Amino acid sequence: NKMEGLSYLFLLLENLALKGTAVQSTTYYSWGAANAIDGIRYAPGTASFCSITLNQLNPWWRLDLLDYYYIYKVTITNRADCCPERITGVEIRIGNSLENNGNNNPRCAVVTSPLPAGSTVSFSCGGMEGRYVNMYLPDIQMYLTLCEVEVYGAENLALKGTAVQSTTYYSWGAANAIDGIRYAPGTASFCSITLNQLNPWWRLDLLDYYCIYKVTITNRADCCPERMTGVEIRIGNSLENNGNNNPRCAVVTSPLPAGGTVSFSCGRMEGRYVNMYLPNIQTHLTLCEVEVYGAGNF
Repeated sequence: NKMEGLSYLFLLLENLALKGTAVQSTTYYSWGAANAIDGIRYAPGTASFCSITLNQLNPWWRLDLLDYYYIYKVTITNRADCCPERITGVEIRIGNSLENNGNNNPRCAVVTSPLPAGSTVSFSCGGMEGRYVNMYLPDIQMYLTLCEVEVYGAENLALKGTAVQSTTYYSWGAANAIDGIRYAPGTASFCSITLNQLNPWWRLDLLDYYCIYKVTITNRADCCPERMTGVEIRIGNSLENNGNNNPRCAVVTSPLPAGGTVSFSCGRMEGRYVNMYLPNIQTHLTLCEVEVYGAGNF
């Protein structure tokens, strides 16, 4: 429908790469990794505003988005003045691991066909989750040249919001669940915890209206993983019953492993408030991180 179409377009408007930082395996003279995320697809001159590695085996380039995103599209622009064949065979890898410099992360696509000089091509990545986006030329001795890399996807909207909860257990406040830290060592480090109460809840205010695509929850790692079972994710614009009467996206029906992270698709539900609600249960509600991915300003 029209609302879904506008929301999807919003996802594709912002080039997330411009927020990140880049490194590469080696650097040829002054053609550093950052040149490929400067917002300039092509400018006149010898590889102007491009990144280039040395002529080496297995060259790579890595973008750090500095946060977790669901990535829908990656766009690459090839060098225009020469050597267009150097991009053939490049693998786009997306994920959260730095094993093998990030080149072992899941693969989105491969540039299997030669790209014309100066051309731009896009690859659909279907909402792959990741902080790192790599361009990797495995088993090839070559310069890796990239004139621009653009990444389009859904950001974690929770980091822009504020959070409250029904009660607070000692210092484990509601804001701990939107601090960007899924897990850190220690007793419920960086988690939010309510008192042991009936019907505990936690509420995120996104401060604007959004279409919500996915909600991701990370469970406590050091103990008590069963406390998450039965949590309802509610999304909407009402504060009736502290927001817990808003429409339901999903329920955590199965026990989550300690420290486990799980995502729920919410089908573009509209709302300003995202609640975690444990109805008809007397317990602590513990959340180590809540992430919300979607589009807004529609």
